[in-house]
Amino acid sequence: MSPMHLAVEQEPVRECQYNQICTRNSSPAEGSLARKGGHRRKWQVFQGRNKFYCNGRIMMARQSGVFYLTLVLILMTSGLFFTFDCPFLASNLSPAVPAVGGLLFFFVMGMLLRASFSDPGVLPRATPDEAADLERQIDTSCPSGPGYRTPPRTREVQINGQTVKLKYCFTCKIFRPPRTSHCSLCDNCVERFDHHCPWVGNCVGRRNYRYFYLFIVSLSCLTLFIFSFVVTHVILSE
Repeated sequence: MSPMHLAVEQEPVRECQYNQICTRNSSPAEGSLARKGGHRRKWQVFQGRNKFYCNGRIMMARQSGVFYLTLVLILMTSGLFFTFDCPFLASNLSPAVPAVGGLLFFFVMGMLLRASFSDPGVLPRATPDEAADLERQIDTSCPSGPGYRTPPRTREVQINGQTVKLKYCFTCKIFRPPRTSHCSLCDNCVERFDHHCPWVGNCVGRRNYRYFYLFIVSLSCLTLFIFSFVVTHVILSE
């Protein structure tokens, strides 16, 4: 059993990565498959609402229409700049203008794709046996009686000498580590969850926050760069 589910009072919170998701199902079909020596990949038994491509290497939210709009806007704006403005600026100002613009463009696209296709920090759900055992522990620790109201499911742990309350996720059947929230769109608990960003088509969390931040910063630089040199092109053309 996972220490996060059964012994969270005694032990500090341990980081739980997506690659720790159990690849086996408790269904008879999965058991027969395991007996035959085969196995299913982790993304094939994943219980969230994500979409997977390239044999599970690309992970995106199901509602990814706005992400394609983001791609079209960046590609169209940059394409018009490189087609109509860069030739004039390279010959009349400096060849460094299209070179710097190209570097910014590829960096923006790289950070966008990394933020969109990366695992944001999904925590594995409890297995059926772990969930049932945890439910039994909670039921036996809570008194019952007429008019008794069940308190919220929380547990207190000591982290760096401070007491922190862990909230229970009724969907994933786990006590969530600090700064972890359940995304209603992706139906997953995401570690250090910041928000679900439709523009990148993914949640923003522990494992892709840096790429999202670099995407925002580099896109702002690219926008200012294009705007400045479009204005320069107009001034030099007069």
